[in-house]
Amino acid sequence: MNHPKAIVHLNRLARNYKTLSKSLDKKRLMAVVKANAYGHGAVECSKTLEDQGCDFFSVFTTEEAKELRNAGLKSDILILSKLEIESIQTAIDKNLIVNISSIDDLDSIIFYLEKNGLSPRFHIKIETGMNRLGFDLRDISFAIGKLLDYKNLNCEGIYTHYATSDEGDISYALLQQERFEQALEIANEMGYTFKYKHISNSGGLLNDLSSNTNMLRLGILLYGIYPSKDVEKKYALEPVLEFKAPIVDFRKAQKGAMVSYGGLYTTKKDTIIGIVQCGFADGFPRPWFEKGYVYYNGKSFKIAGRVCMDQFMVDFENEIPIIGDEVLIYGSDGKDCISVETISNAIKTSPYTITTVLKKRTKWVFKK
Repeated sequence: MNHPKAIVHLNRLARNYKTLSKSLDKKRLMAVVKANAYGHGAVECSKTLEDQGCDFFSVFTTEEAKELRNAGLKSDILILSKLEIESIQTAIDKNLIVNISSIDDLDSIIFYLEKNGLSPRFHIKIETGMNRLGFDLRDISFAIGKLLDYKNLNCEGIYTHYATSDEGDISYALLQQERFEQALEIANEMGYTFKYKHISNSGGLLNDLSSNTNMLRLGILLYGIYPSKDVEKKYALEPVLEFKAPIVDFRKAQKGAMVSYGGLYTTKKDTIIGIVQCGFADGFPRPWFEKGYVYYNGKSFKIAGRVCMDQFMVDFENEIPIIGDEVLIYGSDGKDCISVETISNAIKTSPYTITTVLKKRTKWVFKK
């Protein structure tokens, strides 16, 4: 079948986990596997990480958490989305941890506790500067008071999320850290302690923004991708995902021939144009065509013209490609490498947007 192929190197994931674990200074590592493990395959990646000793995961939705439980994952799983009241019983049944981000959320948990005698495990999220989900600082003492009043509430953690931890200027991240520590101080003064305190994501680890916490949430670094060009590449990590697609045809084009929509690409000489069966509907980052290239037989070749919905063209110059062979779009196949960061920097986007958009037509191959 002529489909794009996502090859997930689980052995590389395992090595990345070991490398990063050594740097955590006894802090617990929470592996972020939401959005299908950033496009890498949530079930397979989670199982690999659990086999390596990871015992805490986070996802975004209850459905993602159930998928992991149904696949046999035994570890702790935190759901990061807004609390869904209808999912409280599921969280209890599946031993999942929910996110509490407002007084209304907390009241819903209290109501459920009073009615059923049960409380799900939960972490409370603090708003420190993302202006997304989270308790405002002015509500912290009121929330802590409720936690103290209802002893059977199963609150295990407190956390927040950095907005700028992977950027060159971390002054705003330091402000967020200060606000988080204010929330912890309020809780301490009221006599309430949390089992887990977490604030740092991958950028927070790279910029040493994890003081006064005992857990780090790591996502994109686990997959061998650095979150931005502004952070230091401190660790020898390997790209876990390799994205390839097959050559399905080629044609001889004369000098001056226009290629693909809009005729933006014009051949500078007589050349060979190869047709690769992968397009932006498969998750190819379309703006990459302007500066982009692929690897084939150890050499790089320019992408010729706009990427189509289902295909794109490559200028192979004097090379006659073999139909059925694959080109490397990004990742590493052991000899050639096009990093996700190279593409994201060239098209001025986040590396997160590259791997998370792979689509159903892609064939997934998991290498252990």
